[in-house]
Amino acid sequence: MKLRSRKASAPLRPEVNLAESPIGWLARRRDKDGQPLISEEEFNAGERLRADFWFAQMTPRVTTNWDATASSGSQGRGAPGAGSDMADSVIAAGERVRRALGAVGPELAGVLIDVCCHLKGLEEAERRAGWPQRCGKIVLRLALTSLARHYGLLHGESEGARAGGRRVRHWGTEDYRPVIGESGG
Repeated sequence: MKLRSRKASAPLRPEVNLAESPIGWLARRRDKDGQPLISEEEFNAGERLRADFWFAQMTPRVTTNWDATASSGSQGRGAPGAGSDMADSVIAAGERVRRALGAVGPELAGVLIDVCCHLKGLEEAERRAGWPQRCGKIVLRLALTSLARHYGLLHGESEGARAGGRRVRHWGTEDYRPVIGESGG
């Protein structure tokens, strides 16, 4: 994944390489009616999750981590505050990933991690989850739709739905307004 910055002060953002992403493949593919297999909002939600996962450094390491060894002998050689700023952004990205996966629920989080974050193919994700063949697209689309709803990317979503469906409900009529501070009687 390459990084690019629009301005010198803007944070680095990952470029999207459609060839490396399984959801990029799905976004390019069309169904029998000529519609994309996943919508642009679903694709953007998956890529946003992948970017946060990458920034949070949640990808598994395949080699030894030499960061602690290199940093212990070089105190004071970096820019002031660079280590703490990076740690804060890493922690924030990790928290965004946890909130997003919590919003979609444990049933759908696994397929999002496998396909969007670890870039596994649908067939491999189906085998890992023990699903029948060809149902991975449906489950992934449900997961991406739920993720897009969490991120507020779906068009026509009401504010209550974007806030997780938390609306105030009452038994009164539409024009009912409670009075606070008055004693009943």
